[in-house]
Amino acid sequence: MPFAVTRATCAHCLRPARACLCGWATPTANRVEVLLLQHPLETGHAKNSLTLLRLSLARHAVAIGEAFAPALLQQLLDGPEPGKTQPVLLYPGAPDAPTFLPDPHGPPPRLVVLDATWRKSRKMLALNPALQALPRLSLSAPPPSQYLIRKAHKPGQLSTLEAVCHALAQLEGDAARYRPLLQAFDGFVAQQMAFRDTAD
Repeated sequence: MPFAVTRATCAHCLRPARACLCGWATPTANRVEVLLLQHPLETGHAKNSLTLLRLSLARHAVAIGEAFAPALLQQLLDGPEPGKTQPVLLYPGAPDAPTFLPDPHGPPPRLVVLDATWRKSRKMLALNPALQALPRLSLSAPPPSQYLIRKAHKPGQLSTLEAVCHALAQLEGDAARYRPLLQAFDGFVAQQMAFRDTAD
């Protein structure tokens, strides 16, 4: 029987060694905590930006799923210290959805992000009533996306990494803090495009 050929994998980012993105990881001391809810179909996607985000952000948590058990989801939204933060969903506003309004006297926000295609994110929202009830944060005039390796269906759609960086900059009032990570993301995108061009 012939031996199976296995590709070398980076133990840190879990990607094939030739496509390792650890070199693009950019330690970023975000002040606002981030909860990333990743759709299962995104976990193995080579072009997904969450891995780079996970390797870079200092304060974050990741959970994988589509429909979460209510008790588990509430625990994820509350974070390690219930009541110490206010979960805020990064998602376009809707007429029947509450809008996040900063309160200097209230608990600090905890950014909740759905890592999924737009179609899948809408399904995650529909399947999880606790997410629907969260106040929403919409991005204020974000720049055009540099996520050239995945197709956007509408103008203004960003990768998860870009959306999180712009949302954190908006919440913290510190865009400069996230500029190095966005520049690293541009390098990651260029690397992926080079792989695509080589394959062609």
